[in-house]
Amino acid sequence: MKNRGFLSKLGDFAMGKGFYIVLFLCVATIGISGYYLLQTVVSGTRTTAPVGGDASVTIPDQSTVRPAVPTPTESDKSPVTTPPPAASIESKPITQPDDPEPVKETVPDQEPKQTLSKVFTWPVQGAVLRDFSVETLSLDPTLGDWRTHGGLDIAAAQGVQVLSISAGTVDQVYRDGLMGTTVVVDHGGGLQSWYCNLAEDVSVEAGDTVEIGGVLGTVGSTAIAEVGVSSHLHLETLLDGQPVDPREYLK
Repeated sequence: MKNRGFLSKLGDFAMGKGFYIVLFLCVATIGISGYYLLQTVVSGTRTTAPVGGDASVTIPDQSTVRPAVPTPTESDKSPVTTPPPAASIESKPITQPDDPEPVKETVPDQEPKQTLSKVFTWPVQGAVLRDFSVETLSLDPTLGDWRTHGGLDIAAAQGVQVLSISAGTVDQVYRDGLMGTTVVVDHGGGLQSWYCNLAEDVSVEAGDTVEIGGVLGTVGSTAIAEVGVSSHLHLETLLDGQPVDPREYLK
């Protein structure tokens, strides 16, 4: 009966206050175990180095990194040269070794062309039968068509002396197939005078010097190309090889 009474009391205690005591002990045990487990994990994390190494960067003190500048001695000191002012520096062209030599163009001295004489006279006295015409066509009495005419046809009887219109040098004396006996006088400065339809016998030859009014020959009838024109002298003037109007000189 006594044993039954003890067990009954123990059961009542367990069902009453004892239940809470047991529950408290269990919770305390779990809490203590969890605390130690957390301390173990934290300690292991602090002592374990990261896989990638330490990511922290230490910046050194700038004052300790700056190198020391040595103090120059008297032997190391060199005199300071002051550059000359910009205005006193003479600029010179820079020539590369492979630059070609500059080519200097030499302009020949060109003397103005001057005629031997500025005085002119008519080669014969007579009317102009056919005028100078190189820009417009004129009627050709011999051929009966319209064409240019590079000189003056001055009326003069056969045998009348033909005079040089100015001073010069006889350049040519020849027989032309169309214009007959011809004398060419060079007056200098690129000016020439041509005397055509002369008689076969002339008074000069190539190289002779003639004065203004000097006799060259006489009027003839040797110009086949102008047989349709009355007796005359055919006079031409050329400047630098180009025909010009003789009236420009025969004022």
